[in-house]
Amino acid sequence: MTLLALETSCDETSAAVVRDGKILSNTVSSQIKLHEEYGGVVPELAAREHLKNLLPVAQSALRDAGVSPDQLDAVAATQGPGLGIALLVGFKAAQAFAFALNKPFLGINHHEAHLYSPWISGNPPVADFTNFQPNVSLIVSGGHTMLVQVSAELKHRVLGGTIDDAAGECFDKTGKLMGLAYPAGPVIDKLAETGNPGAYDFPRPLLNDPSDDFSFSGLKTSVRYFIRDHPELLDDRQKVCDLCASVQAAIVEVLVKKTIRAAKRLGVKCVTASGGVTCNSALRRELARACTNNGFTLRLAEKSLCTDNAAMIGILAERKFLAKVPLPSLDEEIQPGWALA
Repeated sequence: MTLLALETSCDETSAAVVRDGKILSNTVSSQIKLHEEYGGVVPELAAREHLKNLLPVAQSALRDAGVSPDQLDAVAATQGPGLGIALLVGFKAAQAFAFALNKPFLGINHHEAHLYSPWISGNPPVADFTNFQPNVSLIVSGGHTMLVQVSAELKHRVLGGTIDDAAGECFDKTGKLMGLAYPAGPVIDKLAETGNPGAYDFPRPLLNDPSDDFSFSGLKTSVRYFIRDHPELLDDRQKVCDLCASVQAAIVEVLVKKTIRAAKRLGVKCVTASGGVTCNSALRRELARACTNNGFTLRLAEKSLCTDNAAMIGILAERKFLAKVPLPSLDEEIQPGWALA
């Protein structure tokens, strides 16, 4: 089958064409420059940009794939979670497109799409579920941090999630406190390369808590007061690098240790990770090291598929369509606060 997918859950406008597990095209238009001066995503501006970019992006994806609209078998879009006003643009456009073509429409959970993105690899990218293993999956991004047990393909349950701030938000907000450019996560990652992760001792929230939940608001607050009490550090580049490395080390340690602990408890042999923060080099390195030391197979989503993209939406939509999972009606609404079931 051939399927067009749209993704507008936050500040990337993306369209992808998928055919039989192969990603024929994946076009992404970023809004980072637009939101940079505000230090974060402004929902109203994001929605306006989606309205402007969606049609050209979709046309580009179809053109790159060499597919015409009449060759499509279905249309999919992110249904939630995400910014409601941003989700609305892609979701309603996809519904209208499906209606005009008289084709099935699939609304896809953004978290769930991340969940299966580690099984997409290669150039060109192909989804390969033939060696699928039960796993514990870490989904970590700017707006969500969660651990999920995946017992089989399309069968999963949430073990725990953030009770306040997500890891990605902690990266960005602490970076903003340091005066770093938005988005601060990648900047912290870069500066931390030459920093000392043991220079400053920041808390590891819920590290020893037996639950699978996460909390990063306390870490963010700790950094805020540390900078307030030591403002001179921000005038020394090396000390800023040390600060970045120390904050990053605290976040990564919590993510890795809680993931490994959950995998051990559940007796799985495979760990996966996805979402925007999975681009972080320290997280990828430490998770790989921990999995090797504990005998787990590790599957990391490709960096190009960690941030918001329509390719992962299309792959999951195709799998659900072929598995005959009940499809939403064309009048179904977005679900901006909808968590992974």
